[in-house]
Amino acid sequence: MTITNSLNWVIGGAQGSGVDSAANIFSRACALAGLHIFGKREYYSNIKGEHSYFTVRVAEKPVRSPLEELNVLVSFDAETVFRHFDEVSKGGAIIYDTDAAEAKLEEVPTMDGPAASRVQKRLEKAGLELSVAGALEYVRRQGVVLYPIPFFKVLEDFAGKMNDPSLSKLARMTNVMALSASFALLELDPGILSKAIRHIFRSKAKIAELNVKAAEHIYDYAKQNFKRDGFEYRLSARPVQQGMIAMQGNQSSAMGKMVAGCRFQTYYPITPATDDSELLESNEILDIYDSGKKGSTVVVQTEDEIAAITMAIGGALSGARSATATSGPGFSLMAEALGWAGINEVPIVISLYQRAGPSTGLPTRHEQGDLQFAVNAGHGEFPRVVFASGDIEESFYDTIKAFNFADRYQMPVIHMLDKAIANSVITCKVFDPALVKIDRGLIAKEITEADRGEAGNYLRFKLSDNPVSPRIALGTKDAIFWNTGDEHTEEGHITEDPDLRIQMMDKRMSKLDLALKEIPDEDKAAAYGDPAAKTVIVSWGSTKGVILDTIEKLEQEGIRVRFIQLRLLSPFPTELVEKMLADAEQVIAVEMNYSAQLAFMVRQHTGRNADNLVVKYNGRPMTLEEVYNAVKRILNGNAPRRQVLKSGS
Repeated sequence: MTITNSLNWVIGGAQGSGVDSAANIFSRACALAGLHIFGKREYYSNIKGEHSYFTVRVAEKPVRSPLEELNVLVSFDAETVFRHFDEVSKGGAIIYDTDAAEAKLEEVPTMDGPAASRVQKRLEKAGLELSVAGALEYVRRQGVVLYPIPFFKVLEDFAGKMNDPSLSKLARMTNVMALSASFALLELDPGILSKAIRHIFRSKAKIAELNVKAAEHIYDYAKQNFKRDGFEYRLSARPVQQGMIAMQGNQSSAMGKMVAGCRFQTYYPITPATDDSELLESNEILDIYDSGKKGSTVVVQTEDEIAAITMAIGGALSGARSATATSGPGFSLMAEALGWAGINEVPIVISLYQRAGPSTGLPTRHEQGDLQFAVNAGHGEFPRVVFASGDIEESFYDTIKAFNFADRYQMPVIHMLDKAIANSVITCKVFDPALVKIDRGLIAKEITEADRGEAGNYLRFKLSDNPVSPRIALGTKDAIFWNTGDEHTEEGHITEDPDLRIQMMDKRMSKLDLALKEIPDEDKAAAYGDPAAKTVIVSWGSTKGVILDTIEKLEQEGIRVRFIQLRLLSPFPTELVEKMLADAEQVIAVEMNYSAQLAFMVRQHTGRNADNLVVKYNGRPMTLEEVYNAVKRILNGNAPRRQVLKSGS
C-alpha cells in the first residue's frame, strides 16, 4: 500500500546543528510542491547541545495541528533515535547515521530521568540491548523500515567531488543531506528542494549553492542505495494553489505591525517573543512577497522590560503607533507601567507571547497560563483590551486590529499570542492588508478655544458625553497638558477631589462599554462546526487548530460538535457568549493551562459552568489524537469531569 501526500515528518538533533534550517527547507519545499503543511518546533532552553526537533505534517488539504504518530524520522544523532523511535508508524521509516548506531543509552548524558527510563523498560521487555541498535531493531520488528547513511563518509565523498577537502569537516551540512535523503525516499522532485534551499539561504548565495550541490549528491546516493520495500509513503507535487504562502508564526504579527503603521517597538530579549522584534529590527518586509520593500519601524532593545514598556509609552505619547513584545516574566515587570498607561489613557500595544510559568518556568515550552493575569494585571482598576489570536493568519490581522483598538479607545491593548503560534509554520492565504482599515481614533491636530481650560491649557482628559477625549501629540504648538501617575484634572494636574475622582474613573471605565458596543461580534467570538450541535467546545488562542481538526474528524463519523472560539477576553462579551451557549446541552472547555482559566471566566460572567474540562500543562501542544480521544470519551459518557492530556517528548 502506498500513502500519497499524507505524512508526518520529523527531523531531530542537537541544538545548533541546523535542525531548524533543514525543517524550514522541507516546509518550503512541500509548499512549493502545492501541498499544505503544519509544522512545530520543540527545543530546550539552553543555547546548544540539548535535543531539539521539528515536526512537519503534510497533506493535500489544510492541516492545523500536530500528530503523535510519526511516519518519517530523520536523525543525525543517537538521542533523536532514543526519544522518537517508538513513535514511528508501521510502514514508516527512520533515516539515521551509521556512526550513531552503536551508541549506548548510558553514553547519551542528556537522556536521563523519565525519558531514559521509558526507553530502558521498552527495550528490556523486548530483550534488546540498551543502544541505538537495540532501538532500531525494536522498530524493525514493528514494521518500520530502516535507512542507514554513513554521513561522514558521504561528506568526505562530496568534498572529494568538489575538490575541497575542507568540506568534509562541515558537520552542519549533514542536516541538508539527511533532509535530501528523505526527499529521495519520498520521491519528490529534487528541483523543488533546490528552490527551497536557495530561498532559505537567499542572503548567502555561495552557501546556498554549496548546499544545493550537497543535497543533489545525497539525493543520488539515496536513490542508488535505498529500497522502498515496506515503506508506504510518498509525496507527489500538485499544482500550486494561487495566493498561498508558507508562513512562520514568528513573522506574522511583526508583519501586521508593519502594515498597521507601528513606528516604534521596544523589547528586552525573551523567548518566544524576541523573534517579533528582531524581524522588525532587520528592517525588511520579508522576501515572502519578494517585494524588496523596507520597513519603517524604529526598534530599540532596552536594558529591561520596565524600560521597554515605559519607552513605548513615550513613543505613543509622541503620536507614533508604539508597541512592545514580551513573555510572561517580562510582562510581570511591566504591570506598574501598564497602570500608568491606563490612567493616562495611552494607546499602546503589548504583544504577550505566553510560555509555561510561573517564574522562569519552561522558557521554551507552550502554555496558556497568562489569561487571567493579562485581564487583571496592575493594581487598581483601569480599562484594557485583551485580544487573543488563534493561529498564524489571525495574528497578522489581529495585530492591526489591536492598534486600532488602542487608538480608538485610548487604552493599553494586550495581544495574546503564545509559543505554539510563534514556533509553528503553516500554509495559508497571502495576507491582504486591504481587509483591515487603519483607525487612529480621535486626534486633535490643532487647539481651539473650546479645547482650553481656564488657565489656557489643553484639556487632554476633557469630561464630556464621549469618554474618549481627543489626544494630541507631545510637542504640538500651544498644546500644554500634564501626564502623571496620580489622579488628575482635565488638564492633567494632580487632584484628590472626590467628585473629580468619580468622574475620571467613570470616564475611563465607560470606554469598556463603548468598546463592547462598537467591536464587531466576529472579533469577540467565532463559531465553527454545526450550529445546531448541542455539544459545544469552548476555548481560546492556539488550541483553535487542534479543535477544528478534531471537529472535522468527528464529522467524518457523523458526530456533530460546535466550537466557540473566544477572541475578545476583556472587556468580556457576556451577552454574546450567553447567546452562543443558550441552547448548549454539554459544554467542554479545552485549554492549555492547569486551572481552565477561560472556563472560570465564562462561569464568572455568564453563570454557565463547563460540564467537562480538557487541560494540558506539560509544555507540549495538544495533538489531534489526544483531543479527539478526550472528546470521544466525554461523548461516550466514560470520562471524568477533568481530563489531563500528557502527550509529548
